[in-house]
Amino acid sequence: MTTQREVDEASIRELIGKIVEGLQGKDLDGLKRLYATDIVSFDIEPPLQHVGIEAKLRNWAPVFTSFEDVTYEVRDLTLTVREDVAFGHAFARLGGTLKNGTAIGGMWVRVTYCLQKIDGTWLIVHDQVSVPLDVAGGKGVVDLEP
Repeated sequence: MTTQREVDEASIRELIGKIVEGLQGKDLDGLKRLYATDIVSFDIEPPLQHVGIEAKLRNWAPVFTSFEDVTYEVRDLTLTVREDVAFGHAFARLGGTLKNGTAIGGMWVRVTYCLQKIDGTWLIVHDQVSVPLDVAGGKGVVDLEP
């Protein structure tokens, strides 16, 4: 017998899969449906936080204008799911082919997702993307792999 927690975890894994599909398909409208309207996102690009769905989508838009083809991979997704809130963490890598034909393998980043079940639908209410920091050098370390 499948429990509600198993059903919810499967739904959240499907949602993360839709992020991959949305990025690879350059589908901003599809991505928009995955986030709460008041999402707070701590992404790798300035500013320190992006508040609201429009700010989150503006953060993805340059990817679509810079890349001819987008690849996106999520690895080692781990979830903790409760009745109406969940969180997870994973590694992710964005790459592809730039419009000038240059292939970009991308760099691995760390991603944390916080989700809430709103009106029966799981949505991302917060995410954070980061790279490790070389404290002595003051720069991000972007050549690590999971």
